[in-house]
Amino acid sequence: LERLPDDGVRQVLRAAGVADPDAALREADGVPGQYGLLGSPEFDPCSLQARPTDLLRRRQHTKAALVAGAALVVCGALLGLPGDGWGPDGAAAPPYAQNPAAEAALDPGRLTKAAPAAWETSARTDFSVWPARGGLTGDEELLRRALAVWARPGESVGVSATSGTATGGPAGPPQLLYAGEVDTARVVVLHDGLRLVRYAEPKDGSAGAALDFARTDGAGRAAATAVVLGRSDGNVRYLTAPWVTKAAARDLVEPDSGARELTLSDGVTSPLASPVQQRSGACTSWNALELTDGSDTRVVTDLGELVPARLTTGRPGAAKDASGAKALDAWAPYACSLGAVRGQGVRSVNAWEFATQPLPDGTGSGAWVCTRAETWRGEGARVLAQFRTPGGVQGAVAAKAQDVPACGERDPQVLAGVLWKSEGGHWYLLAAGGPDTESIEATGGISDFADGNLLTAKAEQGARAELKGTLGGGRTIGGLR
Repeated sequence: LERLPDDGVRQVLRAAGVADPDAALREADGVPGQYGLLGSPEFDPCSLQARPTDLLRRRQHTKAALVAGAALVVCGALLGLPGDGWGPDGAAAPPYAQNPAAEAALDPGRLTKAAPAAWETSARTDFSVWPARGGLTGDEELLRRALAVWARPGESVGVSATSGTATGGPAGPPQLLYAGEVDTARVVVLHDGLRLVRYAEPKDGSAGAALDFARTDGAGRAAATAVVLGRSDGNVRYLTAPWVTKAAARDLVEPDSGARELTLSDGVTSPLASPVQQRSGACTSWNALELTDGSDTRVVTDLGELVPARLTTGRPGAAKDASGAKALDAWAPYACSLGAVRGQGVRSVNAWEFATQPLPDGTGSGAWVCTRAETWRGEGARVLAQFRTPGGVQGAVAAKAQDVPACGERDPQVLAGVLWKSEGGHWYLLAAGGPDTESIEATGGISDFADGNLLTAKAEQGARAELKGTLGGGRTIGGLR
């Protein structure tokens, strides 16, 4: 019934307590028509039969009963092994059983492909309407390898996944987005509705392959703009959405340097330097990808994962893409802080200047900005409150937090403070809240109170204070930490 080889049958019979498994095998081999009998539905030992079978003559009943009884003992041993219920796997099929859905998912002939112009008329504009592109979309052997490695990655396969992304095989035939040669590798990009999967193998046929997973559930037109095809020699290439008409590289740290146009060939960009390769030390540049979609322009950046993160600016809930001179200027002092969220499964990062504070020594005003990195999985958002003095090239991190609603669409309120030393050598506590903050109070090592969303208090070096802000309506918030 289980189609086991003889050694497997002996092992099961020994586990069932049979004293002489070899004798039982010889006896079973002597039964005429044994395999047809066991394969017939009338003699499925796991099913109750309420009438005589039509396949056996009366004179065979005795032998059939003996065979069915023996098979029932084996079935009972398999299902009723010691433990709770019906065994550790419940109603699951044996591990060697064939599953039609799993087999279909591994068949390159069943891969789904969107029509080239589907995105123009579809109600959805996400990865599901990307057409299949690349010069190897008809290479069934490559596609078969990609699907097989996805389902069963071997020891030589390097597997990576964004945080919170499952790495299991596809539930059914996935969608093909790309198959082609990228630098020194053959690359296949697949989409199963929830995840993007990139398979890469060396073109020279050497051993080793890579498999990368990224969550993309809930992606809309703005988030489904590009996918990383490959990284080589510190550069990165992207496959862009079919609605992208133009691509360019920008240095966020130097917004006045202008954009460097990138060529697009069947949706694939020419290479640009990736900020992921930057090591510790002074951050002097941060490359981003600028994509034109009709009248809209979006800016995304590589954070070391399969899907680049979208950059936006503005008050949470009303943030817009970081395009245009004003938005790019707003991001310039804080671009290098993106390094703190590399490899975290980030979907988008917003920068919002929530306050401007006059400095007590009369040298100008400092800017308060909070940057919030949202993830594809929903949790794990990271918030940085940064303060930049006049003429400062980069913002200084004053406070940071994770998994808090502050500075986000659900709760745009934020409060942060920093110890600042004037040019005259005096120390001050500078604190600021968003526009909805009506008063700020400092307690602990520094005691002071101020109406409005700004507080300036004399302090000593190393002093620590607790901050409390009061919003309109009486609600209070604490300092970001």
